[in-house]
Amino acid sequence: MENKNYANATLDDIVFEGRNREYGAYMLRKVYNKHVTRGLFIAIALFMIFLAAPVLSKYIFPEEAVEEHVAVVDVNTLAEPPPIDKTTPPPPPPPPAEPPPPPVQKTIKFTPPVIKKDEEVRKEEVPDVEELKEAAVDVKTQEGTTTKPDLSGLEGTGDAAVADVVEDKVFEFVEQQPEFPGGQEAMMKFLGQNIRYPSVAQRNGLEGRVILSFVVDQNGEISDIKILKPLGGGTDEEAIRVVKTMPKWRPGKQNGRAVKVKFTLPVLFSIK
Repeated sequence: MENKNYANATLDDIVFEGRNREYGAYMLRKVYNKHVTRGLFIAIALFMIFLAAPVLSKYIFPEEAVEEHVAVVDVNTLAEPPPIDKTTPPPPPPPPAEPPPPPVQKTIKFTPPVIKKDEEVRKEEVPDVEELKEAAVDVKTQEGTTTKPDLSGLEGTGDAAVADVVEDKVFEFVEQQPEFPGGQEAMMKFLGQNIRYPSVAQRNGLEGRVILSFVVDQNGEISDIKILKPLGGGTDEEAIRVVKTMPKWRPGKQNGRAVKVKFTLPVLFSIK
């Protein structure tokens, strides 16, 4: 067997030993490393050119300087005020307004008594008694300018008439609202202890709120109970019954005076 020297042989020589090297694969494998190396250098060169392209473009195509035009706006300058002439005295203040003339009282001319016959006495010489109630006696007759307020619609005199009007009015918003004795918590406890759940509502599983209104007068008494939002099943009647059994409330106040106040109360019915 022929001894072959593989000391200087390449990997391609060993692989294609005894094969057709004219086919082309041998030549491709032989120049493969050269092509890879050449392609690597070309890629690096293109990459460097890509990075340096912006810098080179500034040197090749320099940018033209853009002149900035600053618009100058003329500002109107106000002239200084004229100096104050201290030698000229200030104008005198306007005269005070004249007060309005006092009201003129209606008067009726007083005719001194003279003895005359009945047929010689003129009717206009003797003033009527009703006229003397509204006018004063004077030396001449004149119309007055004074007027009196019409108090015919008020009963009583002075503050008593005003008090009657205030007591009859029912307020909805006052300075101090009426309050259940002990406050809100005491009222909720009272309702919870005294409400008896109607059997009809309990059998039908009826739950909800009955909203009613009533008036708390000056003495704390409850009156004029009305149902604003019914629930049915006997709950409306039960809510009215419980409210009627409430003790006296602390009355509401307006301007320090106890007054009638309309109060709205929701009563909860819940099956536990």
